[in-house]
Amino acid sequence: MDIPIKKEWYEFLKEYFNSKDWKELHDFLINEYKNKNIFPEKKNIFKAFSYFKPKETKVVIIGQDPYHTPGFATGLAFSTPKNMRILPSIRNIYKEIESDLNIKKDFSNGDISNMAKEGVLLINTVLSVISHKPNSHNNKGWEIFTKILINKLSKEYENIVFIAWGNFAIEKVKNIDKSKHLILTSMHPSPLSAYRGFFGNKHFSKTNRYLKKYNRKEIKW
Repeated sequence: MDIPIKKEWYEFLKEYFNSKDWKELHDFLINEYKNKNIFPEKKNIFKAFSYFKPKETKVVIIGQDPYHTPGFATGLAFSTPKNMRILPSIRNIYKEIESDLNIKKDFSNGDISNMAKEGVLLINTVLSVISHKPNSHNNKGWEIFTKILINKLSKEYENIVFIAWGNFAIEKVKNIDKSKHLILTSMHPSPLSAYRGFFGNKHFSKTNRYLKKYNRKEIKW
């Protein structure tokens, strides 16, 4: 496979990866990477799946699509490299963590891979984008992938917290079994919408209370 994904996740999603939908998306992506400036790097498209196995998923945070400015997309939703300036969305996420949990965050560093190491799947609804063209890979097939992923996690496991920020993400959690999982939704943390429902959502404390209730290790946000 030209676009690598961890073995356990490949097996978990094997039916999809053997489907016509994946073949069409795969061929589209290979062509795009050959002819355009696409983010993140091809090897990092499935980076969010490299930190833990499917059965170890505790939280799924769903965003929209990767950063389209060169140098920022890492393959983890919302996360940026340590050596780059912090972007507004992650700054607002940090502000909410500080307000919600009363812990201090480092606003000089937008790398949130520490969350991934805790069992948080940081996934966008669309996993690739053309440089300087937000939403440019919408409706190319990624939405099928993320829908199958989220529904399969919901069906096969229990007590996962699904966090959806923004309308694109909220659409993805509509079919999750609420009797088995916790679903948290709000506005997106971008400056355009953070003050209209993201700030004060207390998703981080709600997540940890839920995990603790079901004897799952809490996230060190």
